Amino acid sequence: MYIILLGAPGSGKGTQSKFITKKYKIPQISTGDILRENIKKNNNIGKKIFNILNNGDLVSDDIVCRLVYKRIKQDDCSKGFLLDGFPRTIQQAKYISYLGIKINFVLEFIVPDELILKRISGRRIHIKSGRTYHVYFNPPKKQGVDDITQEKLTIREDDKLESVKKRLKNYKKEINQLNQYYLKEQKNQNLKFFKIDGTTTPKNIQNKIKIILKNNKN
Repeated sequence: MYIILLGAPGSGKGTQSKFITKKYKIPQISTGDILRENIKKNNNIGKKIFNILNNGDLVSDDIVCRLVYKRIKQDDCSKGFLLDGFPRTIQQAKYISYLGIKINFVLEFIVPDELILKRISGRRIHIKSGRTYHVYFNPPKKQGVDDITQEKLTIREDDKLESVKKRLKNYKKEINQLNQYYLKEQKNQNLKFFKIDGTTTPKNIQNKIKIILKNNKN
């Protein structure tokens, strides 16, 4: 099974991708995770990616496609995978087609801007452990510090409000074209495209996804 999740930053793709990969036993390919892994390596490409994201810009199609291609060539992707955060542009969508990958499902999560801004700008992270909190939805026991170590929590650079606004603007530039592309693909190929309300509870969204995947198998 080959699945693409579309949605603005903070629309819930990460949460649902974990559910899908566990239930259907396919690997998650998150471009966000791939980019952050390269940043941690602090090599030339990692430094370049950091500077781009720090400015709230999108990493180029060339860089992202090369990194995604390297990941999907691994053995665990031979029978299917879930793409989280890719494609973001028409060029990236066409790249998937160029590789000969037949996507079965495209799921787009719809969430209003004001909720996205609240979700992302409220994130806090403990750098050493990776533990995450949210000032509204999952606050630490003591404001601003990790529950276990009592060390200070930080905000990722790309989670800061101005960066989020810029990421949203960039996303909106491309999503209409992606919608049209996959609506056309739905007619021409054996692909199913669904829009999902991302404002309800994670459990409700999971149930919706299960119904979609169960009732629309090829």
